[in-house]
Amino acid sequence: MPVPLLIALQFLTRLPITLRRQPADTDSGASLLYYPLVGLLIGILMLLLAYLSRGGGPLLQAALVLALWVGITGALHIDGLADVADAWVGGQGDRQRTLQLMKDPTCGPMAVSVVVIMLLLKLAALHSLLQKGDWSLLLLVPALGRGSLVAAFLFIPYIRAGGLGAVLVANLPAAPARWLLLGGGLASVLVWGMVAAAMIGAAGLLFLFCHRALMQRIGGLTGDAAGALCELTETLVLIVAVLAM
Repeated sequence: MPVPLLIALQFLTRLPITLRRQPADTDSGASLLYYPLVGLLIGILMLLLAYLSRGGGPLLQAALVLALWVGITGALHIDGLADVADAWVGGQGDRQRTLQLMKDPTCGPMAVSVVVIMLLLKLAALHSLLQKGDWSLLLLVPALGRGSLVAAFLFIPYIRAGGLGAVLVANLPAAPARWLLLGGGLASVLVWGMVAAAMIGAAGLLFLFCHRALMQRIGGLTGDAAGALCELTETLVLIVAVLAM
């Protein structure tokens, strides 16, 4: 198995992945190219659980799938969403205060409220999706969420010096990443048709909105902001999938 794929699995999931050696920076950068594939693997597990729990009804199915979704990622991106929610409100428009609050490990009422609302939206959308019957879209939702991470590191300047994010940006193969986003989008439309087109269009509009907001407020991307973008993208495209079916 390629080292960059192992790095992506280790970082994005709680699967027991062990690397035999410290990865090179180039392998870390290349791991971004495997993020959508990891999302697809998460979707496969979600689809499998939905199938195995089909006897319990769509609400129980949805709750179990959501629990798996959160559990297998270790709530990694949810943590980013919570940090950004607190910082965006508490920062009161000030760049330095916003960045400082993103590093605060405690969660305020805004963080809790945003996370609860997001989980409720995901649960309701999953329930509707499972009722409508096209469960295969469970494969696409987490893949698009992690595709948004590739786009974020590719198109938004990373502003925190040092750390994993800076290594990823410095070593991301830009041309393959662009082809990955384009090819993945086209393949999704070929498989799922106009529903996928609507989901990708919504994800694109959200990305443009977040890009502008981040540039205006803090001047670029942080790890927390990337995680928040992933969560927001997943939630939005899941809702759009239900509405477009």
